[in-house]
Amino acid sequence: MSTVTVSPGAEATTTLTVRNDGDIVEAYTLEVVGDCAAWATVEPARVSLYPGTSETVTVRLAPPRSHEVKAGEVPLGVRVLPAEHPESVAVPEATVVVEPFSELRAGLEPGRRRGWLGARFRASVQNRGNAPVDVVFTGKQEGEELRLAFTPERLSLKPGESAESGLRVRARKLIWFGAPTTWPFEVRVAESEGTDTEADRPGRPEPLPGEFAQLPLLPKWLLIVLAALLALLVAWFALVRPAVRSTAKEAGAAAAQEENKERPQGGAATGGTTGGGDPAGGQGQKQGESAGAGTDGTGGAGTGGSGSTGGGGANAQQSSQTIDVQTDAGAERDGTYPVPQGKVFGVTDIVVANFQGDEGVLTISFGERKITTIALETFRNQDYHWVTPIRIQQNDKVTVSVTCSKPGTPATGKQASKCHQVLNVSGVLSDFAP
Repeated sequence: MSTVTVSPGAEATTTLTVRNDGDIVEAYTLEVVGDCAAWATVEPARVSLYPGTSETVTVRLAPPRSHEVKAGEVPLGVRVLPAEHPESVAVPEATVVVEPFSELRAGLEPGRRRGWLGARFRASVQNRGNAPVDVVFTGKQEGEELRLAFTPERLSLKPGESAESGLRVRARKLIWFGAPTTWPFEVRVAESEGTDTEADRPGRPEPLPGEFAQLPLLPKWLLIVLAALLALLVAWFALVRPAVRSTAKEAGAAAAQEENKERPQGGAATGGTTGGGDPAGGQGQKQGESAGAGTDGTGGAGTGGSGSTGGGGANAQQSSQTIDVQTDAGAERDGTYPVPQGKVFGVTDIVVANFQGDEGVLTISFGERKITTIALETFRNQDYHWVTPIRIQQNDKVTVSVTCSKPGTPATGKQASKCHQVLNVSGVLSDFAP
């Protein structure tokens, strides 16, 4: 066998002569071995020869057009196995030269994008040829309203390898207002060795179309709204504002006229009253003053008496108490405030603080009376108010019972080791009256 050259996707042949130098009839099995075995065959694959005879077989080489069949020299071996004397097996060898071919597959994603000034795309390429290749990305746009920049511009790809290049599209000018403008462009991917001018080279991908839709900075609807607002301002200053001022002036003038009409009558009446010197009138005034003095004296005494006897209890004063409860996780703990001996606590307001965001259950009781039970995870601050105070008798307690399921996380950002609740209870503390 001699050296043979073959192109991927095509077929080539070479021959091999098998000779029987033995003294008996021999059958030979022929099989291709080595890297060519997947795409090479022998015809016929079995021959029988009399002693001293020979036969020529054909080796067909048909490599697929795939990046898996690398370009270059590939060893070819044919194993000749005698049926009667297998120990006399022979493997004649030759060299197969696989020619290189170029095939690039490219894509652009997305095909269309929108923006005020620019947008970003991705250009991908795959080397489907059987030899390493350097590729270059170029862009073209009619009119040159856009600037196209690739990062990176050049890539080196092995057979079967894929890669991407980022494409940044940027308009040279802003569109301030009006309708969107669409700028079409093309992306070309080719081998870097002077193939940009070889438009008919086999395996070169077609130009990839793309579009950049440039949006106006001020959309049309905004212009309509601004025009409407301007029209309203003009109408206000031209029509409504003068009418409002005129109406206000007329109303002010009418009010002044009414006031001027009433003033002379009031002055005459006052003058008649003060200038008449009526004894009865003067006597009436003194009686009124005397009556007024008597009324004031009586009222003061009555009020004082009411203040001393009308309270619900003696020495009533506002009181506010705070109960601080800290509970370990998985535990239950109570906090209390006992009403002092001889006092009654009329509660009107309570405020509960769960500032850590703990989880668990909180129960508030006044003496034997349970006021409320709250799940801690449902609140951070909770308050209750009563118009009619809730009276807690002497020696009874305000109790806060906390069952801690999970300590929360305060503003520091570090989870607390214990649950921490604070209850403030406010009201009137007065003496106990049996």
